[in-house]
Amino acid sequence: MPTGMAEEQAPFYGDAGTRPMIETTLTRPFRDEAFRRQVRFAYDNRCAVSGLKLINGGGRPEVQAAHIKPVASEGPDSVRNGIALSGTLHWMFDRGLISIDDDFRILRAGGVPDDEARLIRPEAQLMLPDDDTLRPHPSFLKFHRERVFKG
Repeated sequence: MPTGMAEEQAPFYGDAGTRPMIETTLTRPFRDEAFRRQVRFAYDNRCAVSGLKLINGGGRPEVQAAHIKPVASEGPDSVRNGIALSGTLHWMFDRGLISIDDDFRILRAGGVPDDEARLIRPEAQLMLPDDDTLRPHPSFLKFHRERVFKG
């Protein structure tokens, strides 16, 4: 028995010593795998807000493809509706703590702690794909600012 425990731990598992299995059904909008690959490629696997290009030990990029106009709001799986973001910045973007103006400046909602704000490039300018036709579309940016951003 581990030190400091008053009684023997009861096993969580069933008689066979295995974790019980449950079956669930999930209904959610389809997310196209090609969207993730194309957005990552357009941004050279680099976070557009922080500028970081993180590759894990297996050679896989850690950057994520975020929808500007969310899938839940019927945002399309188009590169022009995508932006490459690190996990924390993706979370902040989805919750409206950061957004992007029409000149691709990064906007910060009031109350964003300084620790999180340090993830944003000092010039607060979005890193963009070299190909102009892959840059975020103004209508998606406007939707995000008006419906998601808390600034």
